[in-house]
Amino acid sequence: MEKVILTGDSLTLDQVIAVARDYAQVEIDEKTMEQVVASRKVVEDIVESERVVYGVNTGFGSLARVSISKEDTAQLQENLIRSHAVGYGAPLADDEVRAIILIRVNSLIKGVSAIRRETIETLLAMLNKGVVPYIPEKGSIGASGDLCPLSHMVLPMLGLGYAFYEDELLDGKDAMEKAGIPIIKLGAKEGLALNNGTTVMTAIGALATYDALELAKVADITGALSLEAHRGIIDAFYDKLHDIRPHQGNLTTAENIRNLTEGSTLTTHTAEIRVQDAYTLRCMPQVHGASKDTINYVRSKVDIELNAATDNPIVFSDGQVISGGNFHGEPMAQPFDFLCIGAAELANISERRIERLVNATLSEFPSFLVKKPGLNSGFMITQYSAAALVSENKVLAHPASVDSITSCENQEDFVSMGTIASRNARDIVENLKRVVATELMAACQAIDFRKDLNPDLKLGKGTQAAYDLVRENIPFIDDDKNFELFDELEIATAIIEDGSLLEAVEAVVKLNN
Repeated sequence: MEKVILTGDSLTLDQVIAVARDYAQVEIDEKTMEQVVASRKVVEDIVESERVVYGVNTGFGSLARVSISKEDTAQLQENLIRSHAVGYGAPLADDEVRAIILIRVNSLIKGVSAIRRETIETLLAMLNKGVVPYIPEKGSIGASGDLCPLSHMVLPMLGLGYAFYEDELLDGKDAMEKAGIPIIKLGAKEGLALNNGTTVMTAIGALATYDALELAKVADITGALSLEAHRGIIDAFYDKLHDIRPHQGNLTTAENIRNLTEGSTLTTHTAEIRVQDAYTLRCMPQVHGASKDTINYVRSKVDIELNAATDNPIVFSDGQVISGGNFHGEPMAQPFDFLCIGAAELANISERRIERLVNATLSEFPSFLVKKPGLNSGFMITQYSAAALVSENKVLAHPASVDSITSCENQEDFVSMGTIASRNARDIVENLKRVVATELMAACQAIDFRKDLNPDLKLGKGTQAAYDLVRENIPFIDDDKNFELFDELEIATAIIEDGSLLEAVEAVVKLNN
């Protein structure tokens, strides 16, 4: 696996995935360090000259009115980290924490945070050697940045807090010692450089965005299988129809469905069997497409934030220091709320297609896709479970960014709640994964019933690849007594999560986002 080289302005979402989930090693482009050293020199001069600069020789937030002596500027930074690390809840997942560290390092090497080279290198060593700070997922209001969770990230660097190392939760000092990484003492401004920024919301949201992009293609696959199971009308996906309303998502989804069903004898044409299909089949380009456009918009914002400086104050190498609002999470909070909606809609329409498959009044299949319904319940409760997930998503999709609670003695009087938005998006995307896994199983089950009626019918090129992979791993469910559907659903979820489904399909047809 190739190393990821950080420059401060070229980090991509794919590289975030490679480091966070595939454990790619990371290096820093040496040229960036010149700017880091120059910015650091400015702060050292400020300390010596006792020029008043926020966060260097003043208190924080509303305590900026309090002057800090030259002798206490270093202790100020450790106090900042100790006092701000007050999170709550389950720890963030390893891939989320690794993404946080990666993005923070990339921001710091832009050379406007006045942090020492050795401090950056300590953080980088934690990433490359697998030290994963224990970061409770709750406690950030998204301005000033992610102060609370980022403080938990810093604690092990100081020999404090907790961290996972080789799958064991240890005291921060022990984790660092086992990894062979010396702990450090913070210098002037360094605590603020490390904990003030949008890094946590960006990392969580970036991973969710990547997963949503992948699941949008999976939704096209499961939707195409449902279309064929119902002998749906392919005319609704013709390019000439979408060329006259050329939203990119519409065009992409219609093309994906055409590619997936190429060569199918299961699809039909207008009035061949029925005049029109239900919306959940006919309107996939419009609904899936809208979600894709939403997710791609969010990705464009993630791409910017991955390479942004979100510290405060910003310290330029020419000596200018500017206190501003780059730490404010609003530019990411609103997109991540939008991501919630886009992912939730993909789950909503998928669940409605599941209902059409299991409901005998809406299909030609036996009730709940099982032989001898009554004796067997078949896929009955899979729809209940999917319904529960999409209902939960509707609650989670309430925008976090429309809320604000004043903090810090009314100095920080408008905050973003962006980290809540990113966590909501993550949870919605996780629920979406299970819903489309359920549709995948149900559609393949329905296709088997369809083939029983007419063995000569065949799937399209892409849907056949998806069906074959499912049947390699999950058999036809002919009764309740020989199967535990939870286990089969777990397998269906796993072949989506590990990329097997997309790999199998994209080996034979082209799919786009």
